[in-house]
Parts: sequence; C-alpha cells; structure tokens
Amino acid sequence: MTHTSYLLLDRLEIQAANTISSPLTYGFPAITGFVGAIHALGRRLPAENGISLGGVLIASHQCSVQQYRPHSYADYTFNQTRNPIKKDGKTAAIVEEGKVNLTVSLVIEVNIDRQAHKALRESADEFEQTIKQLIMQQRIAGGSVFNMRSIKWFESTSRDLQRALLPAFVLMDAQNDLAEITEEIRKNQPQATALDALIDVETMHHIPPDTEQKETEWRATSVKTGRGWLVPIPIGFQGIAPLIAPSQLANSRNPEYPSQYVECVYSLGKWVFPYRLNDLSACFWRYSQPQNNLYLVTQTNDKL
Repeated sequence: MTHTSYLLLDRLEIQAANTISSPLTYGFPAITGFVGAIHALGRRLPAENGISLGGVLIASHQCSVQQYRPHSYADYTFNQTRNPIKKDGKTAAIVEEGKVNLTVSLVIEVNIDRQAHKALRESADEFEQTIKQLIMQQRIAGGSVFNMRSIKWFESTSRDLQRALLPAFVLMDAQNDLAEITEEIRKNQPQATALDALIDVETMHHIPPDTEQKETEWRATSVKTGRGWLVPIPIGFQGIAPLIAPSQLANSRNPEYPSQYVECVYSLGKWVFPYRLNDLSACFWRYSQPQNNLYLVTQTNDKL
C-alpha cells in the first residue's frame, strides 16, 4: 500500500526554456518538457527510500517569449543568440531557436510506501532540501532554473493547495471542447475533422452586416467565445514506422533503448483559474500506457 502526498514547487523561475512546443505551435513549452523533467527527477531519487514521483500539475504565473518585431505591422521573429566563432575564425551558422522566460508552480504527486511515510514526515526538511538541490541542477523544458520561492507539502488536493497556486492559470485538457466544436462545424461542413476544428479555434472571423448602408460595422466571431481560454497543444507522438531494436539506429541519442520515427499529436488545452476547478486531482499530467503506436500524456488516472 502506498500513500500519495503532494509537493508544491512554488514559483519556479525558468530562463531560456524552449518555446517551440511542436512543429506548428509555440509559446508555452510542451507538456512533455515538464512531465519528462519530473520523471528525470524521480530517477535521481534513491530507490531504497520507498518514494516515487507520479503526475505533475502545471500552473503558469508568467510567460515571456523572447521575440521582436520592428513595428506593429511586421511579423514577430525569435531573438537569436550569437554563437562563438569557429576554430578557423569564421562565424558559426545561426540555427533558429525560440526561447521563453517563465515562472511556473509545479505540483508533484509523491507516492510513498506506508512504512516510509512516517520516516519521511520526520525528515521532511531534509527531503525538501534534496529536491531543491536536484531541481536546481537539471533542465526543465530545456531551460535553466534560476530561483524557487519555496517547497510545500500537502496531504490532499484541498482548497489550501488551490490558494497556494494563486495567482496563476492551470493547464487542463480540453478534448471535450474540441469534440463539441467539431460537431458544431460538421453541421455546415459534414466532412470536417478535428483538425479543421483545431484550426478554427485559432481563427477570428470578421463578418460584415447584411445591409446596404454605406457605413457598416463588421462583427468579429470565434468558436472560442464562451468556452474559456482555449489553446492548441501537443500531447504526445504517433509512431509512423516500425519499432527499431536497440543499437540498430545510427546516431541515436540513447542506443540502449528501442527507437521509432514519430510525428506530433495535437489536441486542445485550456488555461483555467484554480478556483474554477472542482477537483485538483484531475489536473495532473502523466504518461499513458502506449497503445497502437500512440505515446501520449494525459490527465487520466491510467498509470504505467
């Protein structure tokens, strides 16, 4: 039997994280950047202490994409870094990168063996210091952690945890909204797909009035109206080729593991104010069991 507690990493300040979350989206880093960071953190904890890390809740306080445009009619471009010159004295090529500075709070599920639960409560300060040292030593979504306000324990996803997240917005799965929008579009376009709905979410329609008057006022509409702060998000990958055995793929980053060619899977997310959430236990992102060559992160309770 295990006991689940919740560890709040309050106000993590991350600099130069990867703002390009997928081949088609940018802004807030990809969810996998945070889930992967917590997975890496859990692997660095001693296995004999009876503690494992589970899902992670992502709450954003501030997000500043490092971008520039010379005037209001120009497109935004990412700010680029100047790389050191090469050995021959020539200027190194600039590979376009997108960076973002952000402040987030992360709530981590901590699964503790009942035998270790009492011991952990007696040495909570030492465990918190260990977590702080480890989190400051690793990357999160490709960015460096420069500061963290505090670490707090919670025994449940109570109102106290909701208050501790304020002011922020929690990233939630909005697949139900995507399904509803898809059905609405299909009333006029029977062949429409979820991809059409996803594109329509990011579209603002400007419609002129049906009148013959010389002076007209255009009307702006969006399928997002009344549904909250919806955003397209990548939620994992779809395998597009057979699995390749370990050490069989040239230049693989981790040759000791199987490899596979994949492409990005998109869905719809929603930024929600914590007080509008009835149950924070449904807000934790985690890896789902791979099925049909789908490798996804979800907010379901299906654990690996």
